[in-house]
Amino acid sequence: MGVKVRQKVKGKGNPWWVFISHNGKRTSRKVGDKKASEAVASTIRAKLQLGEFGFEEQKPAPTFKEHAKMWLALPHGWRESTRENYLNILKNHIMPAFGSIPINEIKRKNLKLFFDKLLSDGVASNTVALIRAPINGVLSHALDSELIENNPLVGLKLIRKKTAPDIEPLSKDEVVLLLESAQQYEGGAYYPPILLALRTGMRIGEIRALKWKDLDFENRLIEARRSCRQGRITKPKNGKGRKVDMSKQLAEVLRELKHKQWKKYAGKEVPRWVFANIRGGMLRHNTFREALMSCLNKVGLRNIRIHDLRHAYATIRLLSDHNIGDVSYQLGHSSIKITYDTYGHWLPGKFKSEVDELDNLHPSAPYPHPNSDGSKNVVSIQQFN
Repeated sequence: MGVKVRQKVKGKGNPWWVFISHNGKRTSRKVGDKKASEAVASTIRAKLQLGEFGFEEQKPAPTFKEHAKMWLALPHGWRESTRENYLNILKNHIMPAFGSIPINEIKRKNLKLFFDKLLSDGVASNTVALIRAPINGVLSHALDSELIENNPLVGLKLIRKKTAPDIEPLSKDEVVLLLESAQQYEGGAYYPPILLALRTGMRIGEIRALKWKDLDFENRLIEARRSCRQGRITKPKNGKGRKVDMSKQLAEVLRELKHKQWKKYAGKEVPRWVFANIRGGMLRHNTFREALMSCLNKVGLRNIRIHDLRHAYATIRLLSDHNIGDVSYQLGHSSIKITYDTYGHWLPGKFKSEVDELDNLHPSAPYPHPNSDGSKNVVSIQQFN
């Protein structure tokens, strides 16, 4: 017989529970504060001694898959892209391992072995962290629903190998070659979006979803209000819009593009998208990627991803001693730490002049050698023996 009192999740304000184990049967009761739980526990102990305590017939716990399906259907306030990521992660990684197991039978050691195998198979630490998120969500909800006594994932530490992001951005000279190639390719049709990517660091989804009303030519600002992902319009990645600076060259090119569109569609409805396709619809991701590859190949540059245009913008600015806080904001990072983590390995040795300025705090002659005055003040090791 055992009657214990404890919290499922330790911490001030969390409820206290009474756990009963007797003759191979187990059950639990959520009571409230510690004092009330201990009082209930005493009563249950007495009833067990007298044989008056009855165990309710417990329903079988749902499988992880069943509970995950219910958890996903709840309103979470996620962006649609987050929901899609969770669905894909659950389908491809988690369900094959845990889908058919009753949720109350998933133990800490099972989760540890699962994550260790992912890491040993070469799955990146950041990807493992993404896989962990929906598992934790499902188990936390099961805990709140009193299906499990504790979340076995809480406090489970995983090995994280810190590696610098694999970034090989274009150099300044390569950017010039790419832009010259884009001016020639198909009459310069893709020069404006490529230039915008290299001058603002905006994501391709944000670029595709730009409308003319988002551009403020007077103040040379672009408002990134939305993004396009898998054919759906969503908010930008961090969930917030931002205002991005337009260089003079970019503003001039976009003004000219707007003038051409108004002239082309004179008397008709002008497309709402800045980079409209020939039918007036949104520029397709694959079409832009193919144009970028053609422009790169034409001048002998290596193939890069569209996202590498964003990396080129960031690294060129940082290597030009631009303020990293402004670069971080323009990129739309949720914190400057992300900018440091992504591009910090490009910066060592770049700020020696700033370090040298510290010498101005004490501009005296170099510290003299102990024997520079000719004195014999060196203590030998033998003197300490």
